[in-house]
Amino acid sequence: MTTYRCESAFVDGALSGPVDIRCADGLIRSISPAAAGPADELLPGLVLPGFADAHSHVFHRALRGRTHGDSLGVGSFWTWRETMYSLADRLTPDTFHALAVASYAEMVCAGFTAVGEFHYLHHAPGGVPYADPNAMGVAAGQAAREVGIGLTLLDVAYLTGGFGLPLNESQQRFTDGSVAGWASRVGRLPAALPVGEFAVIRAGAAIHSVRAVPVVDLPEVARFAQAAGMPLHVHLSEQTAENEAALAATGRTPTQLLDDAGALSDRTAAVHATHLTDGDITLLGAARSSVVICPTTEADLADGLPRAAELRVAGAGLTLGGDQHVITDPFAQARGLEYGERLATGTRGTFSPEVLLEAATAAGHSSIGSTSGRIAVGAPADLVAVRTGSARTAGSLGLQLMMTASAADVSVVVVGGVVQARDGVHVRLGDPGDLLGRAIRKAWTG
Repeated sequence: MTTYRCESAFVDGALSGPVDIRCADGLIRSISPAAAGPADELLPGLVLPGFADAHSHVFHRALRGRTHGDSLGVGSFWTWRETMYSLADRLTPDTFHALAVASYAEMVCAGFTAVGEFHYLHHAPGGVPYADPNAMGVAAGQAAREVGIGLTLLDVAYLTGGFGLPLNESQQRFTDGSVAGWASRVGRLPAALPVGEFAVIRAGAAIHSVRAVPVVDLPEVARFAQAAGMPLHVHLSEQTAENEAALAATGRTPTQLLDDAGALSDRTAAVHATHLTDGDITLLGAARSSVVICPTTEADLADGLPRAAELRVAGAGLTLGGDQHVITDPFAQARGLEYGERLATGTRGTFSPEVLLEAATAAGHSSIGSTSGRIAVGAPADLVAVRTGSARTAGSLGLQLMMTASAADVSVVVVGGVVQARDGVHVRLGDPGDLLGRAIRKAWTG
């Protein structure tokens, strides 16, 4: 049993005074007012549940700071994508593993305790399977285990280059050729992934987008995920061009295509959902699907602003993702949700700090099949201590810390009852900046 003494904590949905949180076997076993005697670890400031990144492309971390200079004035999501393909073409299981270790270490140091990895980099360049056809996914799982972060590997079905279009050369390594080929490989994935030492490592399913899986195959992917009990994630209406192509090819919006395929449910997470019709919002809300909004990526790629408040009112759950890792900061993602709504509507305070925390923790965890994201007896022992007296947070009232703190204010991160990071440094792996520098160089140069 390890006792963590907290100056203050967000316990069972409310702020507390000093408390002792006792953990064993990865779970919170008891919570009580702080005792007079010694504790195993003092957690300063405000202790929050571990954050979840519900949408990650971990290899995109090597793009940070490299996609801005050549596209000023003429850049778009589609021009950015060409640089991403150039990186994807270079990666091997070894360089991908090193990049994932470094990026997941950065995430843990920032307060993330679980991640949904939207994984489509399956095979060798040209589409040739590795000796182990799940080698790239296993590399991500091994990285998560080494770092001590929970992982849901959302294995992506990717079959076409658009409605009626063939795959391009870079996309060949993303595909299994057919839904049956994808399902056969993914069916072996749960047994291939390593067992997490500190947090759960699990398999999930994903549809890259309705433009990348033929309409006739969408129901089969949905049935596979449902039968396997896997969460199902999908990029949805990130770009207006996707909507236009779907309407031209099928007469239906991407959301309608998913609904007609039986792919919308309370285990479905729609990523971005930026350009939706009123009917699309109604469908997602009626299905009680999650929506993973990625504010920093959507801003970086000039995607636009989602109708987040309307989605929530309709019944969809709001969660957050880091996507291309343009910044690794759970507070920035949470603030981005509220700031985006302010820019879109001219109204402040649509999402309270409590709602932002829910989106960043419990709702995000739930969308990737994790039971973490709350501080309560029986919950996973994932805790994040945030300084309340820094130059950024001094004077913040209660959970308004969500609007002022940054990843730099995270002092201690506990995953599965064990300290994984202190003051921005991983306890076993060291400074994530050093890890990232080496991994990114190797990712680009081989």
